[in-house]
Amino acid sequence: MPRALIAYVRLVDRISDYVGYVAASLIFLMAGTLIFDAFTRNAINMPVHWAIELTQFTLAAYYFLGGPITLKNDDHVRMDLFYSDRSPRTRAWIDLVTSACLIFYLVAMMIGAVSSLNYAIATDERRFSIWNPSVIPIKSLMVAALGLMLLQALSLVIKHIATLRGEEIA
Repeated sequence: MPRALIAYVRLVDRISDYVGYVAASLIFLMAGTLIFDAFTRNAINMPVHWAIELTQFTLAAYYFLGGPITLKNDDHVRMDLFYSDRSPRTRAWIDLVTSACLIFYLVAMMIGAVSSLNYAIATDERRFSIWNPSVIPIKSLMVAALGLMLLQALSLVIKHIATLRGEEIA
């Protein structure tokens, strides 16, 4: 494999690891927000209206940002009925086909996400609630996460091609 492709794979994998660790730490923000909400509502009888929505936004960010590391680590759900007992080359071919489908899906999602973000920016879209937060930050995060997922999917394609060539990219 050319050095540029190997460098690309290593860089994208490193970014996915970092973003994945940031995503994993969001669980503490969610827990802290919910504990704060329970305390203010029950202990001092002063409910905060933004806590549940902040937790929902944080959970969405958790899912979005966890996608690239899930792809990188091959932790996603797979039907192993026809996969696990195949040779590494056959699995690489299967993975190339599914990666092509994944890339098509991610491109379609990215088109929709960018369109949704442009609409949110143009109309200053907000959630209809007491807190009334802007949805622009979470939609921006969705576009960024989908972009990283696309980069990671291309990294997977390079890894599968390397496997088919009898090479290993670590």
